[in-house]
Formats: sequence, C-alpha cells, structure tokens
Amino acid sequence: MAQVELIMPKMGESIMEATILSWLKKPGDKIEQDESVLEVATDKVDTEVPSTHAGVLKEILAKQGDVVKVGSPIAIIESNVEAGAAASAPVAPAKTTSMPAVATHATAVHANGNGNGAHAPVDFKGSSRFYSPLVKNIAKEESITVAELETITGSGSEGRVTKKDVLDYVQHRKLGATVQAVQHAVNIGSNGGAPKVPVSVSGADEIIEMDRMRKMIAERMVDSKRTAPHVTSFVEADVTGVVFWRNKMKNEFQKRDGDTLTFTPIFIEAVANAIKDYPMMNIQVDGDKIIKKKDINIGMAVALPSGNLIVPVIRNADQYNISGLAKIVNDLAKRARDNKLKPDELAGGTFTISNVGSFGNVMGTPIIMQPQVGIIALGAIQKKPSVLETPYGDVIAIRHKMFLSHSYDHRVVDGALGGSFVRRVADYLEKFDVNRTA
Repeated sequence: MAQVELIMPKMGESIMEATILSWLKKPGDKIEQDESVLEVATDKVDTEVPSTHAGVLKEILAKQGDVVKVGSPIAIIESNVEAGAAASAPVAPAKTTSMPAVATHATAVHANGNGNGAHAPVDFKGSSRFYSPLVKNIAKEESITVAELETITGSGSEGRVTKKDVLDYVQHRKLGATVQAVQHAVNIGSNGGAPKVPVSVSGADEIIEMDRMRKMIAERMVDSKRTAPHVTSFVEADVTGVVFWRNKMKNEFQKRDGDTLTFTPIFIEAVANAIKDYPMMNIQVDGDKIIKKKDINIGMAVALPSGNLIVPVIRNADQYNISGLAKIVNDLAKRARDNKLKPDELAGGTFTISNVGSFGNVMGTPIIMQPQVGIIALGAIQKKPSVLETPYGDVIAIRHKMFLSHSYDHRVVDGALGGSFVRRVADYLEKFDVNRTA
C-alpha cells in the first residue's frame, strides 16, 4: 500500500490559508475517495475538505486550531493505489501554485508603496517572534525594520502578525503615521479604533465570547468605516405595482416551479438595471486607481440562525429574469442558513443589497462591503396615504411605500451619482410592468 499526503486545497480566490476546525475522521478510520475528512474555516466561509484517495487515515499532521497554508500536507492516507500513482498525487503542484502568490503579492504591495526602489536588509535573527514568509517578504519590500514589526499588534493565532496587520501598518505609514503612533496603537483596541473604554463587570453579568464569524464581521465593519467615508442618501418608493404583481403571481409561481416568489429578486433586478444606467457605481478602488467592473455581481445579506450575517453573491445578476433570480436567491439563502455555501459563492461581489425590512425596519445606514463602493438597504413595505394626481384633480389613496437607503464611498461617488442611482432604482420599482410574466 502506498502512502499519500492529503494537502490543504485551494478553496477560493485569494484564500492562502485555512484554520482547522475539527477532524471528522481519526487515525485508523477507513476513508472513501471524496469523503469529507475535516472541517476548515477561511476568512470567507467554513467548509469540509474531501479525501483525494480511498484508503485508511494513517496520521494527522495538523491539529484542531492550526492555521495551515494552502498546499501544505495535513494528513497521511494509506491508499490502495500503486506506488507510482501515489507519487503523482497533487501535493507538489499545489505547493508550487501557492508560492508564486507570495512573491506576486509582495510585488503588488511594493508597487503601491513609496516607490523608493531601495530595500534595506531586514535581519530577523534577533527577533523571538514568529513571522510568516509572506510577512517577511512584505517587510523586505517595504523596508520595514524588525523593530517596527515588533510594535505591530498581531491579530493572528497566539498574537502572530498576519498579512493584514502588516498591510494596515504600511497604509498608516503612507498616510504619514509615525512609528511612535504605531507604538501607541499597541495600547488601544485590536481593531485599530479609539482607545478601549474600561468595562465594568459585576457578578450578575454574563460574559459571552465572540465566535469566529462575529469577530470577522466586527473587524471588517471597522475596516470599511476606516477605509471609506460613508454617505447615505434616502428615497421613498411607491411599490404598489410590485406588491400587486407579486401577490398575483406567487401562487402560480409556487405551482409551476415549486418555489417561493419573494420581493428580493424584484429588487435585485431593479438594482442591476440601475447599475447598467450608472456603471460608475459598479467600481472598486485600488489606491489612486478606479477599477470599473464589467460583470454585475450582486451580493445579498443573509441573516443566519446564529445571529451572524453572510453575503452570498449572485454573479451576472443582470442576465437573469425574475424567475431565474428567484431560484438563485432561494437556493443561496437556504444553503447560507445550512452552512453549505462554497467559498467562491461569497467572493467577487460588485454591489450589495440588505433587506432590513424583513426585521420590520423602515430604513437603515448600511456599511459598505469592501472593496465595493455602494450598498442599498431595503426598508419595510408599509401602507400609507398618498396624494395622487389624476386628470380630475388630486386624490388621496392608500399606497404601498418603502424607503431605499443607499450608502456609498464618498472618495469616488459624489452625492449627484449616489443620489441619482438610488432614485433610478426607485424609478424601476415604481414603473414595474404589472402585466409581465414571472
């Protein structure tokens, strides 16, 4: 029998490492090919890793809680394949694909850095702290000394400095922050915000440890507010036609497709059409460059049973009709709540919607999903008295109204564009064709 290394697979765009949550098999267990062996967590999603070979799990090389790089061996499988076939297992290719990414990333960081072209040698021998090869490469490219690295508060396992930590430091330095300011940051919150305010705890209070996802959400929300100056514009839309059409079509849709017709696919269609009219809302910021995205990929915020939030992405949302969008929306929402999403289904979004109306809220000020530049919160639909103009004079009628709240990045989106865009979304909803088919 041949011994084959099970390696940490690549699980999505830009994911270079994963944390082992739990092993589903123990040494000595039989494993079928493609059978799940362990659960891992990335910065995007939790997922299971299948076995590449059938056989017996001989040895576990990485324990629960370890952070493992993509392409690194995590277990040994005793397989029935021939020795020659085992030697061809994709361990080496996976490692070689991960290494260039480190060099490429370091080069990209330097390209956006000070551009002085000189790299002072960095000697890590005098440091008792662990630094990953990626962090070392970035430090060398940016001429960051070991003394400076020692001042950076690590957010990784056991306080280690991560790629994000060192890139945040580089960004602070570009903005004119001094080494002394970074030293001061050691004494403030790990999320880089205002100094921590002492919290009083009494014997009757309950202390709840944040789970991994909540910590990640908190960090990203603070990062987004720090990165982008948020401005929010509000529009109230008359969606009476949309409500009428959906009520008329939902039973037919259920019988025909065996699925639920919600308002969400209608809202997504309106947003996608508005993006076509205002393509400069479909952009991302890279330093002093604006990246205009070709594809319209709409993220939709989904509340999980745990109380956390996740944002699966509908790719090329403008290419589906309402029936197609409804099927995708229902599938992504269900698998999100069942923790069955794939990492790639959480990446690549170019704009996001958040349905705060599902919680009875009439409006909100949503936080942008970086590196996007806009997000719309959809408020609750409410019946309201409204003045309508008729050929015979004005009348008061009961109409279905909702607020649209559009938060946008004021670095690149001014009020004229941000306000016009959300107004156009409202226009598409107000002019909805009630005679169309689903």
